[in-house]
Amino acid sequence: MASEQLPETDLTRHRRLREQGSLDRADLEAILDAGFVCHLGVVVEGRPLVVPTVYGRDERQLYLHGSVASRSLAGGTPVCVTVTHVDGLVLARSVFEHGVNYRSAMIHGEARKVTDPQEKLAGLRLLTEHATPGQWTYARQPSRKELAATTLLALRLDEASVKIRTGAPDDGDGPDAELGLWAGVLPLTSAWGTPVPDPSLPLETPVPPHIARREGTRHG
Repeated sequence: MASEQLPETDLTRHRRLREQGSLDRADLEAILDAGFVCHLGVVVEGRPLVVPTVYGRDERQLYLHGSVASRSLAGGTPVCVTVTHVDGLVLARSVFEHGVNYRSAMIHGEARKVTDPQEKLAGLRLLTEHATPGQWTYARQPSRKELAATTLLALRLDEASVKIRTGAPDDGDGPDAELGLWAGVLPLTSAWGTPVPDPSLPLETPVPPHIARREGTRHG
């Protein structure tokens, strides 16, 4: 069973806006579960690269997917993975006090290239089901050739930094409150739309229930 608290390290210690920081592993898992695209930061040949990619997870590690040709997915090197959700703009009375309501996670560690065929298949299943629950058993699963053309990295969830900002602007009790200007939060939400069929599909092909039921539901 994973620890309920995240360890505080030199990389994860909150030095600014400490009140927005969290060491609760449940907060980390909630942020990861709310999304499916992360940004992978890695140094390649002396230069930093930040690559968007899809992910999935179990209790112990994050799985990241890509092509074998990707230089950022070489494995065996320190990486930083971030996931961010924007929940709204915080519009204050002064521009200086403007901000963002958000949830973010930053995970540090050494990415391991998954080479065991069974773990690779299990990791890809986690990744697929994380993005679209039910799709792994509905669609054709990877062939041996496709698995060979796919890189899967595993990154342990042992060292992570979480920050969450909620609520109204911070200048409601300051001098700018006398300006008579509107201040508050402009929420941002994202929802899944109506499934759009491939034009080459026969007209009678139904949308599978595991996809159809997501229409109109909130993402993030």
